[in-house]
Amino acid sequence: MAKTICKLLGVVFVLVGIAGFVPSAQNLLGAHLSMAHNIVHIVSGLLALYFGFAGSLGGARGFALVFGAVYLLLGIAGFVMGSQGSSEMANMMTPDSHLWKVLPGTLELGTADHGIHIALGVIFLLGALATRTGGARTGD
Repeated sequence: MAKTICKLLGVVFVLVGIAGFVPSAQNLLGAHLSMAHNIVHIVSGLLALYFGFAGSLGGARGFALVFGAVYLLLGIAGFVMGSQGSSEMANMMTPDSHLWKVLPGTLELGTADHGIHIALGVIFLLGALATRTGGARTGD
């Protein structure tokens, strides 16, 4: 299951990272997609694709476990650290009740970002926890 999750979400991450460079998609699903955020998505997606296609089952499980925990915690931290405000990034001036300006004007995460990060964290964690390694089971 972890390899499948890495493959599927790896493709999604890379596509979202690329789409974020298109000006009309910089507010995709309400997310704050800046150049820094897009690069993080592309690198994350490439790592996930590596573990999904070329990595071992144990490696994919480990990646999904760590990556899922990081994304889940990032989403939770965003809700805790975020506050009422407006983004300083172009095309994203809409007020947000949980805006977290990680790097003001460069990397800002809003309510939609936090929800997406939590959902992705849960999906990666479920994929990792549903994967058994070292037993009779091989493959996904």
